[in-house]
Amino acid sequence: MYQKFHDKGFEIFAVSLDREKEAWLKAIEKDNLTWTHVSELKGWNSEVSQAFSVSSIPSNLLIDPEGKIIARNVFGSELYEIIYKIFDND
Repeated sequence: MYQKFHDKGFEIFAVSLDREKEAWLKAIEKDNLTWTHVSELKGWNSEVSQAFSVSSIPSNLLIDPEGKIIARNVFGSELYEIIYKIFDND
């Protein structure tokens, strides 16, 4: 989805709850993840995870261009359906 819709404005901003920097960076490289990644390296004590009430991994928030959360923890076909509805204008 990232490659298909990135040019149309779809972004992924990944927040890691890792504690070990080297392992975190290796995983990004190994999985060839090309979007933006950040981490406080504080695990579950991350301010971001607390601010957005992240209580499980994986977790996601879909945020519209105005900054409003439009969906939380959607995966699989439900996630694809939402993303296609927003970005597949061809």
